Amino acid sequence: MDKKVPFSELQTRMKRFRDKMDKINPEWELAVIFSKVNQYYFTGTMQDGMILIPRDREAEYWVRRSFERALDESSFPVIKPMNSFRDAAAGFGKVPSAVYVETEIVPIALLERFRKHFPFETVKPADVAINTVRAVKSRYEIELMKKAGMIHRKVLEEKVPMILKEGMTEAELALKLYNVMVEEGHDAGIRFGMFDTPMILGHIAFGVSSIYPTFFDGPGGNYGMSPAVPSFGSRENRLKTGDLVFIDAACAVDGYHTDKTMTYMFGKQLPENVIDIHRRCVEIQNEAASMLKPGAIPAEIYKTVISKLSPDFLDNFMGFGKRRVKFIGHGIGLNVDEYPVIAEGFTEPLQEGMVIALEPKKGIAGVGMVGIENTFAVTPDGGVCITGNNPGLIPV
Repeated sequence: MDKKVPFSELQTRMKRFRDKMDKINPEWELAVIFSKVNQYYFTGTMQDGMILIPRDREAEYWVRRSFERALDESSFPVIKPMNSFRDAAAGFGKVPSAVYVETEIVPIALLERFRKHFPFETVKPADVAINTVRAVKSRYEIELMKKAGMIHRKVLEEKVPMILKEGMTEAELALKLYNVMVEEGHDAGIRFGMFDTPMILGHIAFGVSSIYPTFFDGPGGNYGMSPAVPSFGSRENRLKTGDLVFIDAACAVDGYHTDKTMTYMFGKQLPENVIDIHRRCVEIQNEAASMLKPGAIPAEIYKTVISKLSPDFLDNFMGFGKRRVKFIGHGIGLNVDEYPVIAEGFTEPLQEGMVIALEPKKGIAGVGMVGIENTFAVTPDGGVCITGNNPGLIPV
């Protein structure tokens, strides 16, 4: 099946990147893209290679492996084979003193191998330009995210209640959930921009497992499979009557993700005060979503939401104990965690085409993590949800 990214998409992305570099780094002469996700964004394929983007001439995609697959998958105009960086350097000409790269991603060892053949003096970051360009999705990208959102809604709102069985482990649920999502069209893998963050599906947790400490920069948690694999789900923690079931999972179609959290009450209703806290989280989500309009400032949305919460509610809001995160939402696309973040310090206005996952949640001792998460497209009328409208705490 032909799933090539349209040539017009690639043209627009490269032009927007160049324009952004001209604006924020007016002295730039050369940018180099190494990461596979950004290779895919700009070329429509991801190989062992690099994209050289000189300011004054056409960009070139140099591929070590697989050149044949790159030609088959990509409509990028200039794709060339290389055995090493030496091949790319041979006809490049004078190398500028400063080279812009993905400083948050590229290992020093790779950069030094590149420097042997491209003898630049200074490394400068291209991250802000790339991230802000990627933050605004085209119609093509949003349509893929809508497909992911439809799968997400169907699986978490309709299919999971039929999967949950007393005595099953978190790992069993995670495996069944994974299989169903792939059958429905999920890519079978998810990606994070945060350094060294492998994740198969997300956090699958029963009860207080959902507030267990984790390195992951999010409000929820889980026991995971072991200290070596602190995600997916525990093989020991079994579902019992009265448990809160917490699923925070991503879904992707052709690389583009949505993020969604759904909760369930297994066997019997949770205490009314727990349900009230959950409902308040849903209200916060809906209030924040109404503010997702072009021109809105993420930091102001965050401040508006937080200022309305009582000190008592803020206790364990967006985490548990001292493990609170300082955001209520994040951009999403080819990575689950993208720009912008609904948090302090993010002062660039939202734009139509941005897509934001909102996730107000609150940890409760002895119960777990309640709350919700859905993915919203920024529009002039506010955020439009693409992952479903079920308020969660589904009784099973």
